Amino acid sequence: MPNALVAELTTPVPRYTSYPTAPHFHAGIGQAQYEAWLAELPADARISLYLHLPFCDRLCWFCGCHTKQVNRYAPIAHYLQALHAEISRIGALVGQRPVTAIHWGGGSPSMLAAADIASVTALLRRSFNVTDTVEFSVELDPSDMEPAKFDAWAAAGLTRASIGVQDFDPQVQAAINRLQSFDQTRTVVEAMRSRGVASINIDMLYGLPHQTVAGAIDTARQVVSLQPERIALFGYAHVPWIKKHQSMIDDKVLPDSQQRFAQATAAADVLRAAGYVNIGFDHFALPHDAMALAAAAGTLQRNFQGYTVDEHDALIGLGASAIGRLPQGYVQNIVATGEYERHALAGTGTVARGLAFTADDKLRGHAIERLMCDFRLSFAELRQRFGAAAEPVICEAVTFAMEDTKGLATLQPGTLVITDAGRPFVRTVAATFDAYLAQDSARYSKAI
Repeated sequence: MPNALVAELTTPVPRYTSYPTAPHFHAGIGQAQYEAWLAELPADARISLYLHLPFCDRLCWFCGCHTKQVNRYAPIAHYLQALHAEISRIGALVGQRPVTAIHWGGGSPSMLAAADIASVTALLRRSFNVTDTVEFSVELDPSDMEPAKFDAWAAAGLTRASIGVQDFDPQVQAAINRLQSFDQTRTVVEAMRSRGVASINIDMLYGLPHQTVAGAIDTARQVVSLQPERIALFGYAHVPWIKKHQSMIDDKVLPDSQQRFAQATAAADVLRAAGYVNIGFDHFALPHDAMALAAAAGTLQRNFQGYTVDEHDALIGLGASAIGRLPQGYVQNIVATGEYERHALAGTGTVARGLAFTADDKLRGHAIERLMCDFRLSFAELRQRFGAAAEPVICEAVTFAMEDTKGLATLQPGTLVITDAGRPFVRTVAATFDAYLAQDSARYSKAI
């Protein structure tokens, strides 16, 4: 693809893990509205839980998460008291509605002591109706792990371990303050598998400081040698105006748009050659994995964790900054850890802001999700789901395809289809249907 076109197509746009996107959340949605929405859920609504632990024992300079570095365990122990209080409160409101998925993110949930892994898990099972077939995943930092923690996660019922690798090149690791050897990573993979954890996910990044195409290929080959069931290949989002610690990364050693595109393409080629199937624009899975099967069946979903097979009716966020999604809209907890703890422990509620869906939000959110997951948008399916209200979006899709001079999309009978050349830039196509983007003052990461 010509350099000029790649540069043009990698303009900053949202990642569309939600629609409307988080910058449009507002303080008009609070705890009372959240609890009213929970009460309105059907008795058989499927619930997914996300727990956020906003602490790390080292601050990786590339990180875009809500987290902070701590050198003592005391702040974590105090935070867990607040998390326990929120779990108990929300669990009582959710009642016996079945929990089908649990995901722990951060920060580094792997910082938790073995006893606390057990206590939080036990409280979740007492407070919620956790099904026997629950999918339970956690993000692990290999530098935090030890035998007692491996045992605790396995005893808690972990089904998937997600391990951040980013890049194995020592120069790149030093530039992002994330030293982690291949042997260290392999030890975690083998320890989890030996304890019956059936699925491993590994995260890789491209676009990092000092990263090269050859380095991206080498890291991809090492990751493939571990045979994880899933691999995420993300582009580094350099947003130092949001995440101040990213200013520790020298802009001058970051690859440009063409180099980022070349790294992503080269790493993806390695993964495909090893038998992995493309899932959306930045995930890969072995053909037998549930994510690959869902992508083939058109049932793939997208939420704040990225691509998922979790077909929940409501996502409940627990912990500081955690975001939930209900049929009626989004809610987000207080971001500042200390303030979150005060409200949770006082029993005054932890929701700071949110957004209630309009009918147009639901329509456009669905259209964007299907483009991001399926690379196609069926006009018949839109009409069946939304009726006459779908017509403006269908007209926008037809107009986009007819005016597209870059080869990103084409019209097939009753369907907008993203071309093979357009797939890496699907975020750019999805932005066409974003009714908020023109009025949006937020700054986003590059599309590649």
